[in-house]
Amino acid sequence: MPSRQSSICVFCGARAGTNPAHTEAARAMGRAIAANEWRLVYGAGDVGLMGEVARAAQTAGASSLGVIPTHLLALEVGKRDLTQFIVTENMHERKKVMFMNSDAIVVLPGGAGSLDEFFEVLTWAQIGLHEKPIFLLNVEGYWQPLIALLDHIIAEGFASATLRGQFRVIDTIEALTPALKTALS
Repeated sequence: MPSRQSSICVFCGARAGTNPAHTEAARAMGRAIAANEWRLVYGAGDVGLMGEVARAAQTAGASSLGVIPTHLLALEVGKRDLTQFIVTENMHERKKVMFMNSDAIVVLPGGAGSLDEFFEVLTWAQIGLHEKPIFLLNVEGYWQPLIALLDHIIAEGFASATLRGQFRVIDTIEALTPALKTALS
């Protein structure tokens, strides 16, 4: 009996940002997903880092599931040539469908939307609703201010030190790939 394909949920920016290293990391993430025969689960946009991950994954042969809310179809240029394309009514439903269809979560550089996605899955892990691995891809230190904030929250007594164990910080795709393989096994 063939084993079930693992699915990697990627949260990342609908913009490319100003650092070309983030764009290259997004492309490398897409290629790594394909190389490991994983399925990409992401926000279905064809812009910014989202589009870079998806195009790289597709070009390298990965299957893909994109989930986008109706109100973002035009803004994020809904990428309809995916293996599966789901349109939701709102952002909350989008996150829920992405989460339910994934085995691990990787957060690449992004803005407020990526932070919202990260904090939702982190909170769910913190309160025991799931044990899916969560990875912050800290390309060129992008997430250092967030990591410092989380450490501050712990130091100030608003979260247990176990919060830090709910996610892993990894700096490169080369280090992320074996960590994902281990987490998925």
